[in-house]
Order: sequence, then C-alpha cells, then structure tokens
Amino acid sequence: MEISRLDKELLEKKYPNDTSYLAKLKANYPVQYLIGDVSFCGYPIQVNESVLIPRFETEYLVDKTSKIIQKLNLTSPTILDIGTGSGCIAISLKKIIPSSFVTALDISEEALKTAKENAKLNNVDITFFHQDILNSKIPDYDVIISNPPYIAYDEKVAPEVKYEPSLALYASDQGLEFYKKIVDNLALIHFKLCAFEIGATQKEPIVNYIKAKLPAYQVTCEKDYNNLDRYIFIMKV
Repeated sequence: MEISRLDKELLEKKYPNDTSYLAKLKANYPVQYLIGDVSFCGYPIQVNESVLIPRFETEYLVDKTSKIIQKLNLTSPTILDIGTGSGCIAISLKKIIPSSFVTALDISEEALKTAKENAKLNNVDITFFHQDILNSKIPDYDVIISNPPYIAYDEKVAPEVKYEPSLALYASDQGLEFYKKIVDNLALIHFKLCAFEIGATQKEPIVNYIKAKLPAYQVTCEKDYNNLDRYIFIMKV
C-alpha cells in the first residue's frame, strides 16, 4: 500500500524504532488507523476500527449543507446526524454554526465512545444517542443529515475497506435500506432540510423514492469532485 510522504513522517514519529506497522500497510491496513487521526473540514478527528474513516467527499456534504442552512436563515437550527460514526459531520457543523443545537445517533456504542471523545477534543457540545434508526422514529428537527451505510452486500470494495466496521458500510435492499427508512421518518415530521451522501449509482432509485413519499418537497442531486452523483438535498418548496 503506497502512502504519502506526510503519512510516512507521521508514522515514523508515532512508531520510533518500530517498523512493525509496515507489515500492516502491506496487508492494506488503513494508514489512518495506524496514525490514529485525520483532518476533517480542518478539525482533528480521532479514528479507530470502531468508526468509518472520514472521506474528503463527506467534507463537501458538510460544506454544502452549512451553506444551505445559512441561505435558509436558520440562525439556531436543530440538527440531527444519523449514523454519526466518528462524529465528524456533527462536530464540523457545530463548529461552523456555533448557535446550532446538534444531536447525533449511532447503533454502535463503540463508535459513540469515539464520537464523544472527538467532541471533547474539538470542544463542542453535542447530544449523543445510542439508537438504531431502522427500528425507531425521530422527532422534528430543522435539519437531518446522514452518510449512512450504502454499500450492497455483494458489491466489491477496496482491500483496505475490509478493516472498517461493516455496520457503517453495508445495507440491504441494494444499499438503499437506510435511505428508505429515513425518508419514511421524514414523511411523519416537520423539517426544513435533509442532506444525504449516496453511492454513485443510487441517485435514481433514491430520488424516485423521495418524490413518492415527499411530493411537497424539492429534491436536488449534486456531484462530487469526481463528477459522480454523490449528494441529495431535500427542501420544502
């Protein structure tokens, strides 16, 4: 596994006189787990095998969502992050919009432990819940945001992905399970904005499902840096 010069320097600093990590790298073990943290939207986020490694594509989701919130003039929005993992999305939104009230939930207690540590590291106040969104309902929030598991169980993934928690990666119904459940919840509550990160081939079925369940809402899809459909935003018309 090839790594950057910066990552190499960080590993050498963290593991002085110890090259055992080289064997892990050769086995495609994520360098982010070896280093122990990443920068996300400019904020330090600790990572370990209990949480998904934040991707740069998700930084755009946060950036775009925060700009829409400001455009909607939501000065002190209530925000719910579903499937928070490391807490990177919730923490970044709270840092960008300090007046917001952010709640984050996850099914994994170990992930929540890491998210709470990251919130403390970044000096932000976030409410965390241990909750399974597939078997629960959510109350009203101004903003709902989620980068849920969306990889189909039979889909091929990069070798290093096998070290990340399967709970944060895979979903049934060809990867659509969580989107449908969240949209079902949205149909029962009042909200101003919902933002999703999606798989590159999932735009059509997700958009069609949203339009059927939320006909009074506007649905837009935007591309990531690789020109792939990656983000869906739902807003009241």
